[in-house]
Amino acid sequence: MFDKVKKNGTELLGKTNRIVEGTSIVGDIVSKADFRLDGELIGNFTSQGKLVIGMSGVVKGEIICNNADIEGQFHGKIKVLEVLNIKATAKIHGEVLVGKLSIEPGADFTATCTMLEHANQVIMLEDGKGAE
Repeated sequence: MFDKVKKNGTELLGKTNRIVEGTSIVGDIVSKADFRLDGELIGNFTSQGKLVIGMSGVVKGEIICNNADIEGQFHGKIKVLEVLNIKATAKIHGEVLVGKLSIEPGADFTATCTMLEHANQVIMLEDGKGAE
C-alpha cells in the first residue's frame, strides 16, 4: 500500500530536530539533520548538519558537526568543520576545533582553539597523526 522511501540524507535538508527547554538527556545523540537544543544534554552529539544551542541550552560532552550557533552553555570538546558562531549570551569552556570562528562581544569564551585549514584535518587530529 505504501512505498518505502529510502532516505539518502538529502530528504532531511531543511528539517530540524528539537529538544525543548526543561528536557534533560543523558546519553549520545546522532543526527543527519539539523538540530536545536534548548534543554540539557550530558553526553556526545554528532551531526552532519547544523547544531543550534539556544539560550537555555546546556551541553556537557563532545560535539562534532558541520556548523553550529551557540547562545547557551557548552562544556567539553567541540569540532565544527565549517562555521562556529558564538553569540553574546554564550558560555564556552573547553576545547574548540573549527574551520571558521565568529564570536560576538560579551561571550564567555574560555577555551583552547585550533583553526582547521581543511575539514579532513579533524579526522587526522582524531587519528593522532597531527595536522599537516
